[in-house]
This record gives sequence, C-alpha cells and structure tokens, in this order.
Amino acid sequence: MAGGNAIRGSRVGAGPMGEAERGEAAPRVVVSYWCSNGHETRPSFAEEPGLSVPEQWDCPRCGFPAGQDQQNPPAPPRVEPYKTHLAYVKERRSDEEGAVILDEALETLRSRGLIR
Repeated sequence: MAGGNAIRGSRVGAGPMGEAERGEAAPRVVVSYWCSNGHETRPSFAEEPGLSVPEQWDCPRCGFPAGQDQQNPPAPPRVEPYKTHLAYVKERRSDEEGAVILDEALETLRSRGLIR
C-alpha cells in the first residue's frame, strides 16, 4: 500500500455485518405522541418488565409538548415576554412610592455632601 491506511474511513461496528454479528435487537414498544400542531412523533422504548412510558414527549418538529391523546394534545407553553428590571420594579412600586424612595436617597447623599 502506497501511503494508504487499511482502516481509514471505517469505524468500530461499521461494515456489512448483520444481526448475527451484533446480537438480537431488544423487543420494542412504539408509542405515538401528538402535539397541538398535529405532528405525530413515534419514539420506541425497549420492552421490559415494569416499563413506564412517559405521558408527554417533546415534539422534534416544533418543540411543543406532545401527548398520547390525538384528540386532546397538551397546550403549548405560555411564553412570557421579556421584562426589563425597571418593568419588574414598576410592578412592585407605584410612582408615588418611587418618588419617596428617590427623595430619601437624594437626602442621604446631600447630608453626606456628595451632591447639592
């Protein structure tokens, strides 16, 4: 071989091997989930004693939660708009309370001689 590598481009487990080489596949349970956009997702789970299938699954197409009841899928999550720090402060304090706090802070600074 002129500068070649016999295993270049291959990986462990690659090749024309089949079930005989890899062993038997575990029995599977396929479950259908539907999101509110009507997308169906069908993940499979290994069938084993005490198998507990999740009630909800994230839709890989839209990201909404998906449930097993096609006629009644889970509602999409409610997205809250981004709020600034000032918006949160205004929720907690009225304009009058803000004015009182500002006056107290200014009086403190004036008494220390930091502002006039």
